[in-house]
Amino acid sequence: MSLYDDAVLVLKGYEGQDELRQAYLDHLEAHPDGMWKSCHAGHITASALVVDPEEGRVLLTLHKKLRMWLQVGGHCEPEDRTLAAAALREASEESGVAGLTLLPGGPVRLDRHPIPPPCHRHFDVQYAVVAPAGAVHEISDESLDLRWFAYDEVAGVADKSVVRLLEATRAQL
Repeated sequence: MSLYDDAVLVLKGYEGQDELRQAYLDHLEAHPDGMWKSCHAGHITASALVVDPEEGRVLLTLHKKLRMWLQVGGHCEPEDRTLAAAALREASEESGVAGLTLLPGGPVRLDRHPIPPPCHRHFDVQYAVVAPAGAVHEISDESLDLRWFAYDEVAGVADKSVVRLLEATRAQL
């Protein structure tokens, strides 16, 4: 099964955000290359909120280009077999945390947002990953900073999309 096929199956099975979910499916139907950064009409991305439920905290990255505190994640790569695998790969690469595990149940949220040209939109499929006890993080070259925030600190540093992702993640924990 291709990554495109996996994305369609994941989105068809995703419950909630019905109108937005349909917009993702419509985009993929109109753009067979909609999984890839080269699709300038917009493309699917996979991100993950790194959560440490034992300590009640999340790991956020200060994005190098956007200069905003966000969850980790990004573009799908040809070697990714599934969206979940892409999200886990991105989370591991950008956080440096070994032993991350996906929160069961598939994506936690969808978030479509504009991005600077030449592309126009990210159709982000957002997962959550659980960090092992005592997780040690390491800043990647895609970040200006990487930091743990208590759940109640997130609204003070991140935008509403990250707050909504945290709320949805906590509801699934």
